[in-house]
Amino acid sequence: MNWKKAFIFIGCALSIFMADAFLKAYIHYQIPLINASQPSYPYGGIAVFRGWHGIDFSIVHVANKGAAWGVFSSFQQYLLYARLVIIGGLFSYLFFVKASSYRKFSLMLVATGAFGNVLDYFIYGHVVDMFYFIFWGHSYPVFNIADSSIFVGIVLLLAESLLSKIRRTQPSKRMSTK
Repeated sequence: MNWKKAFIFIGCALSIFMADAFLKAYIHYQIPLINASQPSYPYGGIAVFRGWHGIDFSIVHVANKGAAWGVFSSFQQYLLYARLVIIGGLFSYLFFVKASSYRKFSLMLVATGAFGNVLDYFIYGHVVDMFYFIFWGHSYPVFNIADSSIFVGIVLLLAESLLSKIRRTQPSKRMSTK
């Protein structure tokens, strides 16, 4: 990878990381933790919109002590170690393995999001989640910018894998000459 692309990737990673960090700090210090006993929307947060084509969206403050959707929250210390190993592996791959810019960009998104969530553990003792959607009456798990970065990176990796599989299985379009 040339230096120009490297600086673009680093700039993108820093932008995502800084937006995530600043928003989490604002949420942590300005919005009270979500109270499940509050009976009405937006549950102690800030209502952004309600009833837009059946979708409600609010900014709330949720303390996530586990992995995705709070899974394994009783194993917070082990999750931290696993996350650190994964982040180390991702950064090693990014810096030492020759791969396409597309793959490196996708992995950079995953690594940036994972690093932002791990940093939360050291700053707040948990991951700060804030985006809360209700789709047609069904509550969606609360997430943050770092989670979105991880998700987009994984979707891009899956798309790359799917496209390469499709390319390998398509018959060659070369015409034989007789």
